[in-house]
Amino acid sequence: QVQLVESGGGLVQAGGSLRLSCAASGRTFSYSFMAWFRQPPGKEREFVAYINWSGDSTYYAESVKGRFTISRGNAKDTVYLQMNSLKPEDTAVYYCATTFRTTIVVRNPTSFDYWGQGTQVTVSS
Repeated sequence: QVQLVESGGGLVQAGGSLRLSCAASGRTFSYSFMAWFRQPPGKEREFVAYINWSGDSTYYAESVKGRFTISRGNAKDTVYLQMNSLKPEDTAVYYCATTFRTTIVVRNPTSFDYWGQGTQVTVSS
């Protein structure tokens, strides 16, 4: 049974940084795609960042490009999201997601089969 557990969320002032972690278990994740999505208050879930199985290909939403960095641990079962220069509009519940499909649409949440419970990130102005 695949399980994803996020951690690292919290309250931070604008301009600050947070590092989110997502620990995956229940299966070998060496060949999985992983991503972060977020859901702002009152809005739909949106794509944030993606990383392929080897960690050498990443893709970001325009709104976070240059400020956020996604990475994977050496064992490939952990994914991180380093968030710098945070803005109030980054406030959201952040979700980790993974899939073992070979073909996906990166920005589409329906491409990902397994999700964590989410971690709250609040950025104050």
